[in-house]
Amino acid sequence: MPQEKEQIISELKKTNEPKKGLVAMVGDEINDAPALARADLGIAIGSGTDVAKETGRIILIIDDLRDVVTALDLGRKTLSKIKQNLFWAFAYNAGLIPIAGGILVPFMGVGIFGWLPMLAGLAMAMSSVTVVGNSILLGRYKPRFAIARIKRREGHLITDKDFKNYYSVQTATR
Repeated sequence: MPQEKEQIISELKKTNEPKKGLVAMVGDEINDAPALARADLGIAIGSGTDVAKETGRIILIIDDLRDVVTALDLGRKTLSKIKQNLFWAFAYNAGLIPIAGGILVPFMGVGIFGWLPMLAGLAMAMSSVTVVGNSILLGRYKPRFAIARIKRREGHLITDKDFKNYYSVQTATR
């Protein structure tokens, strides 16, 4: 049975290769370890065996399969925040390093030299505050199923559009 799971993962990886898709495997037992290792993304259930936990790249603490979707969604949002933070850090540096270097001297006179170190320090501080503040916004993340619970409590009508699956999941049951 473990060889069959690993073989299914290998076949899925071959068929997804032209599409650049990733193959994920969720498992919790010792017989899932080879398939977890073979998959592009191995997700181990926290209550499973130690071998499965060692093999998986993501370990779900609670035995709730909805956390798989939450982990993937949170990973995408984290990557988006990293890209935003890089943009803001480069924007501050690209805009304010020339000012700290003295580009304003021809326009504002030699008296600006005393202010340049303070402007450079302010630019670095503002860059850090922007990056940290943007990262803190990730703490407001709520899983989709938690949002659905809140909407149901508030009496909103929930449609299928609210829960479009952003992930193409191929399942193999044996």
